Amino acid sequence: MKRSRTGAAILVIVLLAAGVMVISSIVSLVSDTEQESSSWRDMFLERGNKIGVVTLKGTLLTCDETLKQLKKFRKKSSVKAIVIRINSPGGTVGPAQEIYREIEKTKKKKPVVASMETIGTSAAYYVASPTDRIVCSRGTITGSIGVIMMMADVHKLIDKIGVGVNIIKAGKYKDIGSGVRPLTDEERKILETFAAEIHEQFITDVAKGRTGKITLEQVKDIADGRFFTGEKAKDMGLVDTIGNFYDAVRIAAELGGVKTEPELVYPEKKWEDVLDVFLESVSSAILTRVPQHTRFEPAAPAIR
Repeated sequence: MKRSRTGAAILVIVLLAAGVMVISSIVSLVSDTEQESSSWRDMFLERGNKIGVVTLKGTLLTCDETLKQLKKFRKKSSVKAIVIRINSPGGTVGPAQEIYREIEKTKKKKPVVASMETIGTSAAYYVASPTDRIVCSRGTITGSIGVIMMMADVHKLIDKIGVGVNIIKAGKYKDIGSGVRPLTDEERKILETFAAEIHEQFITDVAKGRTGKITLEQVKDIADGRFFTGEKAKDMGLVDTIGNFYDAVRIAAELGGVKTEPELVYPEKKWEDVLDVFLESVSSAILTRVPQHTRFEPAAPAIR
């Protein structure tokens, strides 16, 4: 009788797991469509007092997750505004420009506010510049509008230790900046021109994002790589408000027309993660129902 009850319990748990897997597939299919209209959950179950929070930390090397979060919050009718919480020294140009463009699209639907913590410089400031408001502390490190390219020059070391490097290339400049030989004057000019072009894009986009707050000429005057305190940046028009994260939330709520206490929402975990947790729980439940003598458990490590 005991084995019969155990078998029945295991069967029920397995059927529940299978049901969850089917539901997860349906949810994933619906999510992939990402229609502009709000879901029934937004319309009937969620209140419209939410502020979405997107976190941007560390060196900016990729942007896929940030783009997904912005897009998701943009489409949720219950999210009335978005706060981007930034704590980054910068990073690469491409991801910063992609996030910049996504913020521009999002602003057409709802307000976006940047909240800078310890540091928000270079590419991180690039990301913040198109938002409706930039909030930081008096001592936050920001600015550093500039471009840098660093390439190790190891050809002298190679010569000293007597190591030969064979380079086979198709294209005159394919090994430019490899470091195994000195840069020619022509190659240095090419790299300097490239950096200048990116710098000009940076300056233009900051001035565009901060229209009415700082002019293009003013941005050019300070776009020499210098960084500033939040207090100084506010005086120059790079920052709007001195405050902390919750001041940024308050501003976002005001811009989004939230009349009640705003509810902060963070990106949800992927459904696959939830499913993994559920299946892990199912496995544990099965083990608790299986008689002790039928289990196989690893031996604990011995300490001698």
